[in-house]
Amino acid sequence: MSPQPNTTAATGTWRLGDLNVNRVGFGAMRLTGTAPFDRGVPRDREQSIGVLRRAVELGVNHIDTAAFYFSATRSANELVNRALAPYPEDLVIATKVWPGRDPSGAWWWAAPEQLRGQVEENLRQLGRDHLDVVNLRVPPSRRTGSISEHFGALAELRDAGLIRHLGVSNVTARQLAEARAIAPVVCVQNPYGIGAASEDRALLRLCGELGLAFVPFFAIAGAGREAGPAAGDSEEVCAVARAHGASPAQVRLAWTLQQGPHVLAIPGTGDPGHLAQNVAAGALRLSKEELARLTSLRPAAA
Repeated sequence: MSPQPNTTAATGTWRLGDLNVNRVGFGAMRLTGTAPFDRGVPRDREQSIGVLRRAVELGVNHIDTAAFYFSATRSANELVNRALAPYPEDLVIATKVWPGRDPSGAWWWAAPEQLRGQVEENLRQLGRDHLDVVNLRVPPSRRTGSISEHFGALAELRDAGLIRHLGVSNVTARQLAEARAIAPVVCVQNPYGIGAASEDRALLRLCGELGLAFVPFFAIAGAGREAGPAAGDSEEVCAVARAHGASPAQVRLAWTLQQGPHVLAIPGTGDPGHLAQNVAAGALRLSKEELARLTSLRPAAA
């Protein structure tokens, strides 16, 4: 069984601009309930606050959140504020804009001139005077279109001092190049995990060549996305997990982290036990043969 220390130190660090973060971070989407948004059962508020505080104790200093991570009774940003403010000096909080939800929970997409309101909403909820990292989250319908107007609007907010660093999310390589021609980009946040398509793997490699952090989401959930991982994992993943005395979720995280030193993980949970397992996954070292076997899996078999 591989050693599994209980801090993120085993994974090393990477940088988001001038901000150094441990490579195992924390995603806040699942803090509000057993399923994101208004699905599932609401989390116990004190438990969610405790999970956040425990994450920081374990060495997590990179938290990914969003103003649209809320349910009828819980707000992820409010929970982060309540649990961690006054914030540790080394804590980096990243959020994302372009998607939004109205008070009823209905989704909407911001026009470029509305992005300032979304940034200010995050500032208010988090109790900050600036945001460390803001990712422009591109809607699925715009994956083949230009993002220059929206990214340009964020660049203006960065120049105004409301944002320290900019990232992009759910983008193509062409859109990344378009953004970098407007303002510096410190990270790319895209779906990625075992079974990733060849173009996704190419984008991860490109980020490494450019020195950009690649921050995969749904690394554990895979095709399950917001719903979480499927009930049954593939036999290949389970076999590697058994060999290491680990869970399939830990194997998926370990595989993702071993795709490159620039790859950061942001697994999300509202469960203290799952938090400990996610952090411990950073110390799980897969062999070259295991990595190759898992990398060869295609989406249907992953």
